[in-house]
Amino acid sequence: MNINLQMRTVLFGSVLSLLSSPLMADNVINDDHIVIGSQCVGVDCNNGESFGFDTIRLKENNLRIKFEDTSNSATFATNDWQITINDSESGGANKFSIDDVDGGTIPFTIEATAPSNTLYLGSKGRVGFGTTTPMEKLHVVHGNSPSLRLEQDGSSGFTSQVWDMGSNEANFFIRDVTNGSRLPFRIVPGASNNSLYIASDGDVGFGTSTPDGQIDVAHSDNPNNHAFLIAPNSSVGVNIDNTFSPNGLFDVQSTGGVSNFTVASDGKVGIGTSAPNANLTVVSTEEDAGAMLKMSKPADVKLVLDNTLIANKWMMKTTSDGRLAFLVNTGSGWAEVMSVDDAGNLTTTGTP
Repeated sequence: MNINLQMRTVLFGSVLSLLSSPLMADNVINDDHIVIGSQCVGVDCNNGESFGFDTIRLKENNLRIKFEDTSNSATFATNDWQITINDSESGGANKFSIDDVDGGTIPFTIEATAPSNTLYLGSKGRVGFGTTTPMEKLHVVHGNSPSLRLEQDGSSGFTSQVWDMGSNEANFFIRDVTNGSRLPFRIVPGASNNSLYIASDGDVGFGTSTPDGQIDVAHSDNPNNHAFLIAPNSSVGVNIDNTFSPNGLFDVQSTGGVSNFTVASDGKVGIGTSAPNANLTVVSTEEDAGAMLKMSKPADVKLVLDNTLIANKWMMKTTSDGRLAFLVNTGSGWAEVMSVDDAGNLTTTGTP
């Protein structure tokens, strides 16, 4: 036999044998790999795959892309990550997730059928939820009562508590979900400027941006003046005029700054005066002196004077027969010691 023909026969048989046997060896390319066209990776890729606009296609029933960092120096980061498409087990979630392989966590997940623009990052660094045009750093859009939930779930050992912050056409609200979805705080649309204002020093203003005390309720016609004021020294004032500074611990003033009722810093009470000089000082500009102190009641009217330095207590009262009586109590009960009737007749139990 011709030796060349014999060698060609052997070589042809070897080639046929190689082509008929499965080739399981890895294909190692020790150079850059450039594919002009599309590429399919996975056990279900077909010869003649129709790619459409796909550049890279992963095709099989368990799709994973793993990023395995082989750094072996303690000064370099080594954490491994993975992109996972759908759970592998029966009944698992249809999802796209990024997995922290070394940490054993899944910090990012997108479930299938999530609405368009569920999360949108705008070109100016603004984040939109439900919108492609976020106007602020965080912009939430929903057709009915968009809200944010803050939930303490008890995982750190603290009592579970859920709060919602939301808004709609009726109000902006904070909702205590845990306790019956109560609404302890609400702002109605159209509320006035500075309806509630907390200054840098902790002073609280209602209707004013310049509170002059711990609590300052401004006049509706002039936000720079006070209808109710707890001054810096803790004095309390109520006023119906625009120019006002409380006298003492509590002060009710009328137009012109006249104190109608005052509790001074030493506890003395003044009516018609801002400077009471006794436990009770009544000042009246009326000629009828009786208008200085007037007490009325369907039954008898009583005024008790209690001197803690002595045992006696005194009482002045009106009687059913129209007299003004003075009584003293020495411990065994009240005894009338003097009275005067409407005719001016004076009756006394003592020595004339």
